[in-house]
Amino acid sequence: MNLPRYRCHKVVQAVKIAQIYPDQRPTFKGRTCRGCFALNSACGNCERCDWETSHPGRPGATIVPEGPGVPSLRVEAAYLEKHKPVVGGYFVVYDDGYQSFSPAFAFEAGYERIIEV
Repeated sequence: MNLPRYRCHKVVQAVKIAQIYPDQRPTFKGRTCRGCFALNSACGNCERCDWETSHPGRPGATIVPEGPGVPSLRVEAAYLEKHKPVVGGYFVVYDDGYQSFSPAFAFEAGYERIIEV
């Protein structure tokens, strides 16, 4: 194809991803109902119902950045489903707050680190 070419000039915030820890449903100690909040069949009184009430929606994940000085980041299920991040790539935040993912090769070919003094 012979399409117009573009060069990136954006300034973004980004970290290289060292680890991704998906949220895990805990192992419950006592008996739990087999109901479902989405179907209005949960009992609302068991340990599982308490956990689901405090953790609404689909499970997200914690992203651990490579290197020191940057805390772990929480991402929602929608981010995981849309961007499918992998270890070694970059978690990217644009000026307008939009969160994205970039494979390492593409990010490193298009961006260089700004050293703040």
